[in-house]
Amino acid sequence: MIWQQLTFAISCDQAEPFSDLLQDYGALAVTFKDGADQPLFEPPVGEHPLWNHTLVTALYEDHTEIPALITTLTLAWLPQQLPEYQLQTLPEQVWERSWMAGFTPLCFGKRLWIVPSWYQPPEAAAVNLLLDPGIAFGTGTHPTTRLCLEWLDGADVNGKTVIDYGCGSGVLALAALLLGAAQVYGVDTDPQALAATLENGRRNQVAARLQVSHPDLTQESPQVPLLLANILSAPLITLAPYFAKRVVPAGEIVLSGILSEQWQAVAAAYQPYFVLQPPTFLEGWVRLAGQRHHH
Repeated sequence: MIWQQLTFAISCDQAEPFSDLLQDYGALAVTFKDGADQPLFEPPVGEHPLWNHTLVTALYEDHTEIPALITTLTLAWLPQQLPEYQLQTLPEQVWERSWMAGFTPLCFGKRLWIVPSWYQPPEAAAVNLLLDPGIAFGTGTHPTTRLCLEWLDGADVNGKTVIDYGCGSGVLALAALLLGAAQVYGVDTDPQALAATLENGRRNQVAARLQVSHPDLTQESPQVPLLLANILSAPLITLAPYFAKRVVPAGEIVLSGILSEQWQAVAAAYQPYFVLQPPTFLEGWVRLAGQRHHH
């Protein structure tokens, strides 16, 4: 299957309405790129490149009559002039697979790998978490996720019940399950995140031990020996008393999503409830881990 791709250079303020127009007239997919990132259009001598433009790319099936489509779009976009465009022909695999090229298996710690589903795991005997980029958010590459995954890799979660608060794509929940956790509760305010976590749980064959829910701070929930929260500093500070109630005496907490300049404020909120270890830093982000007081 061959695809036809039209790329238009259009001013930023017109990009949204123009992309709606393209979808109304049969585009299968429409994507945006900042013209400054990828100047596709060589300006004529003496003219400036289109830095203030967005590139709007529309994908069409091979049999689409492009000249007729251009005429239709020209009329539909009146009184404005149709933006400058470029037509390319794409073999299917380029469109389908090109975005995958930048994602390769990643190792966290000694035994945990995150492997895009189209790769063979580099170490079959390792703990291999299958995860594709683009499902909700969180593929393991962000420093905050990496900090949490490396902690999990070095921890003993065998047989434990775990809360992953702010689960996103479910990457931490899945890692905990694959490393031997008995049960994980994924919590997120975004229904898409909960759906992605369940889908990724099925893909990794751990769905039976995974439950997802919206946060319900009023509910008396069971206490767990390990709570993971990779969110942001402000909610972490607010949630400190609630998280303390959710962790059993001597249980563990792992917090991330904290910028370097914010960790002391977060630590201060948790010190009444937890004995915290020194912070771990990575690329401007911080992980805090600690143990619940015994009483």
